[in-house]
Amino acid sequence: MTKLIIQIPCFNEEATLGLTLAELPRQVPGVDRVEWLIINDGSTDRTVEVARSHGVDHIVSFEHNQGLAKAFMAGLEASLKAGADIIVNTDADNQYCAADIPTLIEPIVLGQAEIVIGARPIRRIKHFSSVKKFLQEFGSWVVRIVSNTDIPDAPSGFRALSRNAALQINVFNSYTYTLEMIIQAGQKGMAITSVPIRTNGYLRPSRLVKSIPAYIRRSILTILRIFMTYKPLKFFFFLGSIPFTLGTLLGVRWLVLFFMEGTLRARVPSLVLAAILILIGFQLWIFGLVADLMSVNRRILEDIQLRLRRAEVEKRGEGRGHKGG
Repeated sequence: MTKLIIQIPCFNEEATLGLTLAELPRQVPGVDRVEWLIINDGSTDRTVEVARSHGVDHIVSFEHNQGLAKAFMAGLEASLKAGADIIVNTDADNQYCAADIPTLIEPIVLGQAEIVIGARPIRRIKHFSSVKKFLQEFGSWVVRIVSNTDIPDAPSGFRALSRNAALQINVFNSYTYTLEMIIQAGQKGMAITSVPIRTNGYLRPSRLVKSIPAYIRRSILTILRIFMTYKPLKFFFFLGSIPFTLGTLLGVRWLVLFFMEGTLRARVPSLVLAAILILIGFQLWIFGLVADLMSVNRRILEDIQLRLRRAEVEKRGEGRGHKGG
């Protein structure tokens, strides 16, 4: 029996959660059972009461607000424990069209992908400003470069994961899971694709994008941090090449002037600066080598974690089977 669990991270979503849940399906082609799960991220309003009144099957609650990324990961863990074969993540503000869930999970049901991202029609979303549209598209382009994937809408929260993909995902960033998950999946070689989806009317401002400058700054830091984590040698080689190249050019300039003029007078500062820049470049390359060697341990730990997670899920599945028998 194939089980689909639709999870919704929630933080004070009393006003919109009821509408979102009313749109969710209880039957989806390709799966035998559909269940709903909300992650109550420290809400202080009636979010949980609204969820219960609409028949939500599972509720995960944090005592205090932990942020979207931790709520997302808690939802994955709870969904896996509940026996999910496919997990769909959507937002509580009813931004995404729930009728597109069958389209979203179809590549997973057909065995064509392990992760599917719903691509919004960014250019046609009226409440997105021109600046935000540009940033969404530019950010997605950067993520495509870093992750070696072809996802047109990286910040989209409407996404589906197979059980195997959910077992392997680890989100370290506390700000958002969207970018890191795609980059991580691409670096791990998971089969990831996207499908076009529709969006609903505008209900409330985004809580993640409080201001455009802050969103840009945090997104850039997120991408750099993930790139350092998964491609440390390439990152530090590129970073170290900048001062090394500048130092080399200064050194060549010093040599040319020395042989042309035959004097060291007034050229010592350039020589010292060249030596410092070259040393900085070498140090950054060494950092990259050390980080690359350390990443081997990270991959080993991830393999161990994956085996433990699979064993736990299989054990729970056997336990449910015995109870059912």
